[in-house]
Amino acid sequence: SSQYGQHQYGQHQYGQPPSSQYGQPPSSQYGQPPSSQYGQPPSSQYGQPPSSQYGQPPVGSRGPVPVKPEGVSDNIWVWFQSVDKDSSGSINVEELREALLNNNWTHFNEETCRLLIGMFDRNKDGTIDVYEFEALWKYVQEWRKCFEKYDRDKTGKMNTMELHKALTDFGYALTPEFCNLCTRVFDRKDTRSMKFDDFIQCCVMINILTDSFKKRDTQRSGVITVHYEDFLEMVLDNQIV
Repeated sequence: SSQYGQHQYGQHQYGQPPSSQYGQPPSSQYGQPPSSQYGQPPSSQYGQPPSSQYGQPPVGSRGPVPVKPEGVSDNIWVWFQSVDKDSSGSINVEELREALLNNNWTHFNEETCRLLIGMFDRNKDGTIDVYEFEALWKYVQEWRKCFEKYDRDKTGKMNTMELHKALTDFGYALTPEFCNLCTRVFDRKDTRSMKFDDFIQCCVMINILTDSFKKRDTQRSGVITVHYEDFLEMVLDNQIV
């Protein structure tokens, strides 16, 4: 096992940032409302969009104003209502995109939003309620701290060297060549770098595939033999959280 490093597989369920460096991660990350300290929208360059577009919905545009559920912070409730366009009490992939932004005010890509909803959607109906939204919001902000730490040149994007440093610190024994491949796969604008939303998606993907690999690597040798259909199952499981 020494050739793969002390923590050859990494330690973070669903790609979660290390709690020892980035603050305590959500103890119940799949829908239980976290404490109110995570209710504040971020004030950094990656955070809150202009209030005129995403703030309190216009008075009278939706009929009676819903009552804020118990345990939900005021800011999260306002934010949730502003993106719940159909007032259904839940948010789908398209609506979640309105709530999550990269550093350049571009919305998260649809794939990452679908992945995040899959992680926090307890009843698997393809949407999240306000409690699940608040837990998801906290999770994204933990990743934001991580991204900002490793974005050394402060471009708002993660290049190959920065990604390699991040994954190495997470405990993954991956080569710079592999990290370069990841950057190319998630580089949507041919900039040899990835944005914040792609960084989350990349890390979660690596972790899910690593977990699948670990289940088959009973000797912890870093080598497995899999049948063709087993391999396909590993890949497909990575697409459906």
